[in-house]
Amino acid sequence: MKAGIIGASGYSGEELVRLLSRHPDVTLTAVTSRSLAGKLVADQMPALQHLVGELTFTASDPEKLAANPEIDIFFLALPHGVASEFADPLFKAGKTVIDLSADFRLSSTRVYEDYYGQPHPAPHLLEAAPYVIPELADDKWKTASLIACPGCYPTSVQIPLVPLLKAGLIDSKGIVINSYSGVSGAGRKVAEDFIYCEQNESMKAYGMPKHRHLSEIEEQLEKAAFADCVVQFNPHLAPMSRGISTTIVAKSKASLESLYSTWAKAYAEKSFITILPSGTYPDTKHVTNTNRCDISAVYDPRTENFVITSAIDNLLKGASGQAVQLMNLKFGFKETAGLV
Repeated sequence: MKAGIIGASGYSGEELVRLLSRHPDVTLTAVTSRSLAGKLVADQMPALQHLVGELTFTASDPEKLAANPEIDIFFLALPHGVASEFADPLFKAGKTVIDLSADFRLSSTRVYEDYYGQPHPAPHLLEAAPYVIPELADDKWKTASLIACPGCYPTSVQIPLVPLLKAGLIDSKGIVINSYSGVSGAGRKVAEDFIYCEQNESMKAYGMPKHRHLSEIEEQLEKAAFADCVVQFNPHLAPMSRGISTTIVAKSKASLESLYSTWAKAYAEKSFITILPSGTYPDTKHVTNTNRCDISAVYDPRTENFVITSAIDNLLKGASGQAVQLMNLKFGFKETAGLV
């Protein structure tokens, strides 16, 4: 199958180049970037020169890309708002589109405008675009040709919480989430907060109390709980290149044994979920450069809370790796193809 990446100059785009150029069932045919058009991919991503050969960045023209008969699937590694400019013509042309932006992650245009500060750019496509974490969704999404790839923080939150909310093992009210992300989560940009001397040996909270990913987290948790779910989400910037560590406090309504048995049932045959024993804790070092999510939990009898922890690589299970996983499942490839 032939694939194209639109907006490949960022960190997620580079990861897509790496994953797709070595994928056994895919030929990476087009890599676009408005800023890098005409340049060799190998010159801009020298670590991948052994994979990309003479592949060249091309201009990002939505109509020309949609009219290209050779490319079967496109990955959109673009900012919110911009992604829809490409999703619309590609969708109309019958291409499969996996969007890594936030444009199709929310079902409500009102919530999108509230959190992203602009009207939704393509509301007519919302019903056509399922939101999919592969381990949590049923198979109905596989018939869709426009797929919303979840955000990094929300992935680290939903994988441990959704099965518990569905089973009624935790209270949907009063959930507190503290997440710590590597600097690559902010994207490839030049800004004072993200230069080495500012971020090294430094840890700080940001984006509170209304980080954009909060909207996505609450919408999906409410679907799992069949109830209102207002959470306290506290993101932090950590002095590491990549990875997300998330700690969740939730009021328990069952035993720790029930929690673990629910996880075991939900993720029994899921290649990328690792359930760690209670009393051990996920470490970003152990999931970096993998598409894995590690989870564990302890029970605090003093507060009657579960303290749940997870770790992912924000650029893989939190973005590009999950997007490739979605492609594998949709087209019947081995789920782990290109990812292990």
